[in-house]
Amino acid sequence: MEGKSNEVLKCVILGAGPAGYTAAIYAARANLEPVIYTGPEPGGQLTTTTDVENYPGYPEGVQGPQMMEDFRKQAERFGTKVVYEVIEKVDFTGPVHKLWTTSGKEIQAHAVIIATGASAKWLGLPSEERLKNKGVSACAVCDGFFFRGKEMAVVGGGDSACEEALYLSKISPKVHMLVRRDEMRASKIMQQRVFNTPNIEVHWNTVVDEILGDDQVEGVRVLNRQTGEKTVLPVHAVFIAIGHTPNTAPFKGWIDMDEQGYIVTKGKSTHTNVKGVFAAGDCQDKIYRQAVTAAGSGCMAALDAERYLSEEGII
Repeated sequence: MEGKSNEVLKCVILGAGPAGYTAAIYAARANLEPVIYTGPEPGGQLTTTTDVENYPGYPEGVQGPQMMEDFRKQAERFGTKVVYEVIEKVDFTGPVHKLWTTSGKEIQAHAVIIATGASAKWLGLPSEERLKNKGVSACAVCDGFFFRGKEMAVVGGGDSACEEALYLSKISPKVHMLVRRDEMRASKIMQQRVFNTPNIEVHWNTVVDEILGDDQVEGVRVLNRQTGEKTVLPVHAVFIAIGHTPNTAPFKGWIDMDEQGYIVTKGKSTHTNVKGVFAAGDCQDKIYRQAVTAAGSGCMAALDAERYLSEEGII
């Protein structure tokens, strides 16, 4: 146990994805001397992505890990301190916020920006793991473009799965939607849009048995849960849309969240229900979930934090 530091930091940022690093760039340039605690996955979800072609400023595209390396270097250039540790517990009782790392060190800060992101839920198949970024993805908007003109599959029956299938239907001749029950969880309006799209075929009572291919997805073997019949669908990409889990567990009981665990922010700001605590990126955004929107909200969080620290007379 390292014990606690007597120093009260101006600004601590939790999470090292696009939201966290952008917040750090803005906070550092405002002389807030930010310290980032990276969490268990420095770089966030983009470190599990290969080609990123939809982020402005990279006309030739960029590898996800390289992009996050660029973000980190830019944040450090302005004086951000990056600490490769995980925050596991917080105490937001007083005006000075307390946080503890897994090694037991206590950190104190006047402002805290939570940018811990979210993690996609996966099926847990070995073939899925082997073919991630080789045709298996959790983001159609991010990766569908690479497979345009080819048949694709979407796994899931909620609103997100419907949105993914509808998006892919515009660039694919046929989209197979694999729904494990005999009905969808999606809202009626989203279901109707799917049913009204002629190149989306819904497979009911269907689960993925195995994703086929060595270096690229070459098909998916599915199992009908009612008949036990197995069929191979000739798809070149499989998009897993069974939900995301926001990485917000340490803040439960302190920060207002919705029923899924996403942090609730006030109005169009990044303010949470606790003074001096702000949230940005995918831990509070379940709608857009893009690197560019996460970065934008990271900027907002740093500006909100700066204004708060100024109003409180801390800076």
